[in-house]
Amino acid sequence: MITGGAAGIGAACAERCEADGFEAVVIDRVGSGFIADLSDTEATEKALNQALAGGPITRLVNNVGVVVPAGAGEQSLEELELAWSLNVRCAMQCMQALLPGMQASGFGRIVNMSSRAALGKELRTAYSATKAALIGMTRVWALELGRHGITANAIGPGPIRTELFNRANPPDSPRTRAIVESVPVKRVGTPEDIAHAVSYFLDARSGFVTGQVLYVCGGMTVGVAGV
Repeated sequence: MITGGAAGIGAACAERCEADGFEAVVIDRVGSGFIADLSDTEATEKALNQALAGGPITRLVNNVGVVVPAGAGEQSLEELELAWSLNVRCAMQCMQALLPGMQASGFGRIVNMSSRAALGKELRTAYSATKAALIGMTRVWALELGRHGITANAIGPGPIRTELFNRANPPDSPRTRAIVESVPVKRVGTPEDIAHAVSYFLDARSGFVTGQVLYVCGGMTVGVAGV
């Protein structure tokens, strides 16, 4: 199951899952999968029930999220509540819905899409807080669920060239060039870069890796993230 899997990173993850031999079950506001506004608790529950009607799902990618840029003094409580609901509450709700099936199967893989912004980034109070919360939840789930054969890991993407990124950062703009120059590998990431990391964590052979955060950022977090 992939939340927010209709476009961008989520769509790349769904495509990679299909290539790896899995059936991608997508929940998003648009697309051909299960349709739901995942910022709404009841709509999320309805979509989860529909998705699980066909049987248990033992792999989960909590990808859906929202960015609400604002300075610390201007970030509204409404924006914080939206970010919390979509970035954190939805992840927990999806995990709890799939958990009984994972426990019954003695196997599960959970991947939470965090961000390098969890380490701190200007104009990202709500976003950074919720993405850091995802890392905390990932670690707790790893400790509690490992005995059931369930792993939980997080990915922290750096700048990724999605449609939203391209609209905000035209390739020929000085700001975009500055972003590229700040990346040690001298390029912006692609959704496929993230999907490749997701594929590793979802693999049955990755069962000895849990509670970890993998920053897929071209080296931008070197010297920032803890060793």
